[in-house]
Amino acid sequence: MRILAVIGALAVLVAVSAALFFFGGFYSVGGTAEDPAIVHWALIHVRTASIVRHAHDQPPANLNDPANVQAGAREFAEHGCANCHGAPGVNWAKFSEGLHPDPPDLKDVVDELTPSQLFWVIKNGINMTGMPSFALAGAKDEEIWLMVAFLKKLPSVSEADFKAWTKPPLASP
Repeated sequence: MRILAVIGALAVLVAVSAALFFFGGFYSVGGTAEDPAIVHWALIHVRTASIVRHAHDQPPANLNDPANVQAGAREFAEHGCANCHGAPGVNWAKFSEGLHPDPPDLKDVVDELTPSQLFWVIKNGINMTGMPSFALAGAKDEEIWLMVAFLKKLPSVSEADFKAWTKPPLASP
């Protein structure tokens, strides 16, 4: 019984200390401050669990259609995704260097996420990362699925293909 009392007292002490640390202003929310390892770990695990729990939309059957992949590249470019994430032959915009956490290089992470998970992230955004909700920004589900089609092929997309797929159409006379 005494051990349970000690464990309870330690738990209360840890909870009070954490509350003082966070609510007392000792935790810096500045974009230049690195998160403590425990905060970094917790944010990643909470984000991952949330995406897995909420991403249930099923991709359209034509997700691998080359025309959809190309249209997705145009949507990706038109919605400004390359500003933060880069693209084949496109450097990240300078302001993205100030985001904390850093936006991921999508060609390195898209294979870890299912199409449903990518769709959910693009549609809903992720709090405290700078990733906006493209649904709230006006993107339709069909446009988001096109971006997902492109993202799933992104690791193998060449610079020449991306430039060809995203160049503005020629104006007709």
